[in-house]
Amino acid sequence: MAGVSESAVQAASQVRVVFGRVKRRLKALADTDDLTPSQSSVLSRLDKEGPASASELAAAERVRPQSMAAILAGLREAELIERNPDPEDGRRQVVSLTTVGRNRLQGDRKVRQEWLAETLQEHCTESERQTIIKALALLDHAIEAATDR
Repeated sequence: MAGVSESAVQAASQVRVVFGRVKRRLKALADTDDLTPSQSSVLSRLDKEGPASASELAAAERVRPQSMAAILAGLREAELIERNPDPEDGRRQVVSLTTVGRNRLQGDRKVRQEWLAETLQEHCTESERQTIIKALALLDHAIEAATDR
């Protein structure tokens, strides 16, 4: 990597490794053992972006419509999503989270947040936690700046 400092390469490597480790640990805490990664992704997307058609979800998730139909069938069977007529176009169906689906996502997030907060409380000093907060803000700023280009 010509023109990139050794410290930038080292920081990138450490961020990638640590974030991967955190992601795996948080994923292990989630109550999604019975969901595929694709199903979990669709639930998260519906939570963040709101109701969508199956074709919109397929495009957003970059899967074939047939694959999305199978993903949605499993989520519907688990009562995590529901289909309703689109209020703007009655010929079209929109998929949304059920109360069960929303509660499950919120419960999973709470468990992960609590574990991480407790881990930081037990294994880091106040000064170290403040350093982590500042470092993550710097990383977020760098990524936002790179994204804006």
